[in-house]
Amino acid sequence: MDPSAQWRLHPQVSVRPEPFGALLYHFGTRKLSFLKDRTLVRVVDELLQAPDAIAACDRAGVAAENRATYLRALETLAASHMIEERTA
Repeated sequence: MDPSAQWRLHPQVSVRPEPFGALLYHFGTRKLSFLKDRTLVRVVDELLQAPDAIAACDRAGVAAENRATYLRALETLAASHMIEERTA
């Protein structure tokens, strides 16, 4: 995952807010992901408006010293096709 690229939630993914964070369900792969961190939910929400994943972290209030943790979480979401690189 290139953190300097533009990212978005995959169009086939539905987000259901939960008290602990959110559930992501991919209708194409039928995979379910649990986001157990509300800050990570905010990062995913910011992906579409942010110019890149690093900026999404910044906009969600992730401290610079914690950014690597959230970028790894985004890398996991990209590997499971929950998020994808934006082409436009």
